[in-house]
Amino acid sequence: MTYVPSNIFDLESNVKSYCIGFPAEFTQASGAIIEDIDGKKYFDLVSGCGSLNYGHNNKYIKEKLIEYILYDGIALSLDMNSSAKKIFLQTLRKKILERRGLDYRIHFTGPTGTNAIEAAIKLARKVTGRTNVISFTNGFHGCSLGALSLTGSSHHRRSSAPLLTGVTHMPYDGYFGPEIDTCAMIENLLADPSSGIDAPAAIILEAVQGEGGLNVACPDWLCRIEALARRHGALLILDEIQAGCGRTGSFFAFEESGIVPDMVVLAKAISGFGLPMSLLLLRPELDIWEPGEHNGTFRGNCHAFVTAAAAIGQYWSDDKLSNSINHLASILYGRLNAIAQRYQLRVKGKGLMQGIDMGSAEACRLLRRRCFEAGLLLEACGPHDEVLKFMPPLTIDTVELTTALDIVEEYFHEDMTGTVAARAATTDGSMFVQ
Repeated sequence: MTYVPSNIFDLESNVKSYCIGFPAEFTQASGAIIEDIDGKKYFDLVSGCGSLNYGHNNKYIKEKLIEYILYDGIALSLDMNSSAKKIFLQTLRKKILERRGLDYRIHFTGPTGTNAIEAAIKLARKVTGRTNVISFTNGFHGCSLGALSLTGSSHHRRSSAPLLTGVTHMPYDGYFGPEIDTCAMIENLLADPSSGIDAPAAIILEAVQGEGGLNVACPDWLCRIEALARRHGALLILDEIQAGCGRTGSFFAFEESGIVPDMVVLAKAISGFGLPMSLLLLRPELDIWEPGEHNGTFRGNCHAFVTAAAAIGQYWSDDKLSNSINHLASILYGRLNAIAQRYQLRVKGKGLMQGIDMGSAEACRLLRRRCFEAGLLLEACGPHDEVLKFMPPLTIDTVELTTALDIVEEYFHEDMTGTVAARAATTDGSMFVQ
């Protein structure tokens, strides 16, 4: 007998998640505002999990896409040459790579970040002839098997655990606190032929761990990890899927450190419009792929090429957006820090990916629900979903940002007074067990 759900959305698999935290039917959106079927408006500080850096339906980017579609521009080109791809490559090289003195080949891998991660580790193993890859605690790199083997989250790993091999997980910067030098620990292990750690093909990391709890690697640590990789013949791969494309203030999150990764993975916001697109930047001498050795049908999404070129050309020809991001980030940090200090919590993250460590998943969940009811979408991250995460569009204006933060502050004060504050202060989280 055919299953007929009482709610048509129940036809979707239980794997869905965002709709649980945001139980509304959304219909349209513009900039930082999203609207549901009943006409209620919400401030969207999730931004498509970092895919909508320039806001919903960015006017300039949208016009370029509509113009291309009305021209009957080719939509899917596989890896054939197209005018849309040419313009994107020219724009990326001129506005991003050349301005930063970077020399990379571009490998289009398919629609999602995990596709590009798979390509990166596959190529690193091919180039070096080694199999082991070092990744880090609280890292998140995707849910396909190769990328999942690099990911720390037991929630994502558990169903495929027997298949997740060839990876050594090491402690991220600050994992044991500021007094423990995790780079020195890794150096000691790799230098010891009896440590049981095989020589790595690659070291992969995020300069800011988005899903892992907004943990930020300090520039010095990144520089020393780069030097460690060079000494041990490993390739350094930077996962910029969530933190890249301006989210931290500079186009790449690793820029402040001055390192030059062997490979860089971009996805999410690279299309500029929320269209599926991912790519792998790699040093030219590493490009030993044979034709078709790692491909994907949707690596030629010309609509994404058009919007990506428009976004980069519009926002990364000068420092105006970076300066604006840094200004907005200072406002965000100031407001969050004032709240956090009042309740003995702490702010984490960098740029326009910051958050407050609430101390428990339940405290975070309660506040997110209250904010949603008041017209504000917020996400959670961290190993226990204990960090309240703020990822507004990079183009949000100060009035919208401060108004959204007013909502957070109001409900923080209501919820934390005598109730959530006491719970968040517990060290074992036992008060949150349901």
